[in-house]
Amino acid sequence: MRTASSISEVVENGLCIGCGLCESVTGGRVPMVMAPIGSLRPSRTDDFSATEEATLLAACPGVIARPRQLLDVEPDPVWGAHGTMRLAWAGDPDVRFEAATGGVLTALGMHLVSSGQVAFVLHVGQERGDGFDNQWVISETADEVFANKGSRYAPVAALAGLETALSRNEPFALIAKPCDAAAVHALAAVDERVDRLCTHRMVMVCGGQSRLSKSVGAAAGFGLDVDDVDSIRYRGHGNPGPTVIFDRDGHEHSLSYLEMWADEGTWDLDSRCTVCPDALGEAADIAASDAWPGGAPVGEDEGFNGVTAYSPAGEQLLRDAVAAGDLVLGDPISPREFDALQPHQVRKKEALSARFEALAAAGKPVIDTTGLRVDELGSRLSAEQRVREVEGTAVRIGRGRYDG
Repeated sequence: MRTASSISEVVENGLCIGCGLCESVTGGRVPMVMAPIGSLRPSRTDDFSATEEATLLAACPGVIARPRQLLDVEPDPVWGAHGTMRLAWAGDPDVRFEAATGGVLTALGMHLVSSGQVAFVLHVGQERGDGFDNQWVISETADEVFANKGSRYAPVAALAGLETALSRNEPFALIAKPCDAAAVHALAAVDERVDRLCTHRMVMVCGGQSRLSKSVGAAAGFGLDVDDVDSIRYRGHGNPGPTVIFDRDGHEHSLSYLEMWADEGTWDLDSRCTVCPDALGEAADIAASDAWPGGAPVGEDEGFNGVTAYSPAGEQLLRDAVAAGDLVLGDPISPREFDALQPHQVRKKEALSARFEALAAAGKPVIDTTGLRVDELGSRLSAEQRVREVEGTAVRIGRGRYDG
C-alpha cells in the first residue's frame, strides 16, 4: 500500500477532507472553495511550490494520521493511549443547555481564555449572513467562544486560519475535528511554532463531515431554497436538541435529531470520512463525544459528554476547569463501556484495514496510520466480514465514490 505523492492525487482519489491546510500553508494563495460535490477543496492543486507541497504531504489528513501518544500507558486497541475517561458537562447551566451535548468543548474554550492560559481560541462558526456556509473564527473572550458554540454539520476549513493563528505568536487553543488535530500534530514535525503556540487541542468525536447537500436537502424539505435560509442551528438547546432552520422571513423550521440523522444513508459524508482512521481524537489533548447507550438518543436529556484525555496538558486542563467550576466530571467510563456508547466508531475502525485493501487493489493511495492499530483491529473481523467490507468498498470505488 502507498500514500499519495501529491495533493492532486489526494483530491482526485477522494481523500481530501477540506481541512484548509492548503490555504494556510500558501498564505491564502490557494484558497478553499466549494466544489460541485458540496465539499471544500483547494482551488488549485498545481500551484504549490516544492517546499509547500512537501509541507502539505507531511501533514495532510489524506496522507497521514498518527496519534501523539504523550501518556506513558499501554494503548487500548480502540481508544489508544488515554488517561481520564469520564462523563462530563459544563458547569454553567446555560452553556450546558445551549451548546452541543453537555457543552464541554465550549466550556473548556471559555475557561482557557478567561483564565489567561491562552490568548484566543481558533475554532469554527457560521458565516455571518449565509445560512449554509461556515468559517474559521478566532475568539479572544469567553463571550466570543460562547457565541460560536454548537456543532456545524457542514463543510468548514478550520485550518485555513492556522497561519493567522500562528503568526500572532501567542499561545492559543484549537477546537476542531479529529482529522484537523491530526494535521496540526503532523505539521509540528516541520513547523516548530506549532507545539510552542498551539498549547491546547480539543476535538469532538466525529461521525463524519456531511457535504453541503445534506443541509440543502433538509431545507428543501420545508420548501426552502438556498437563498431563503438565514441560519441553521444543528445542535444545542437541549441534548441532542433539534435542528432548527431559520428562514429570512423570521420563521423557524425544526427537525428532531433522529429525523435529521437516523438514516445514515442520507448523511452524504465526504469520502475520506468512510476511511477515517482516527475519529476518536488520539492526536488531541481532549476529545469530547456524545454518550448515548447504543450510540443514539432515545429522547432529550440534561446534556452529558464522554470526555477522554490524551495528554498531560489535557489532564491538567480538566483539573483546572473543574477547580474553577467551569466543568463537572461525572462517573468514570471504561474503554469497553465507551465502546457501547460509540459502537459505530468501533465498527468502522475494525473495517478500516479491509477498506484500505480494496483501495490499494484498485491502485488508489491510502492513509499512513502508523500507531493507530488498524491491522490489529482489522483482525477482529471474520473472513466473511472482511470479504463483505472489501467487496462493498470495491463497489463504491466502481461507482466513483473515491474519485474526488
